[in-house]
Amino acid sequence: MDTIEETIEIAVPVRTAYNQWTQFKSFPRFMSVVRGVEQVGPTVTRWTVGLGPVRRRFEAEIVEQRPDARLAWRSMGRRPRHRGEVSFRPTAPDRTAVTLRLEFEPRRAARGLARRVVRSELGHFREFIESIGEEGGAWRGTIREGRVQPAEPEPPRSRVPCWPVG
Repeated sequence: MDTIEETIEIAVPVRTAYNQWTQFKSFPRFMSVVRGVEQVGPTVTRWTVGLGPVRRRFEAEIVEQRPDARLAWRSMGRRPRHRGEVSFRPTAPDRTAVTLRLEFEPRRAARGLARRVVRSELGHFREFIESIGEEGGAWRGTIREGRVQPAEPEPPRSRVPCWPVG
């Protein structure tokens, strides 16, 4: 398998960048190779991708997801086989480093093209999220080993009475 890793800095807080990335159905709005994404199940998505007249469909399973930190997936089925992860790291209160790592089995002619496409698509994501300045939704759940984890309980609120100052 070949590996591509690209990092881009985005001028939005990490929560905003992460939340937008979890909105897979919006990917065709800013990624030129993504033609459509369907949510098949809690951890499975169906993708249609293509350049020019060539189209490919595949399903991907989210195997790990930690809010504001990391999302990892693997393709299901035979072709195109790949796995990847995207990580989010705050570099300032309103800036985020997004790193995309993709491992795939390329056809010979596609090796150089794949790197250029990944770099370009990350740039499109940056332009999209910086232009709107806020996410269009969010999924804040956690996935471990391909399974959605129960939500962490909210800490109890203090029941200290608040007396008026007179």
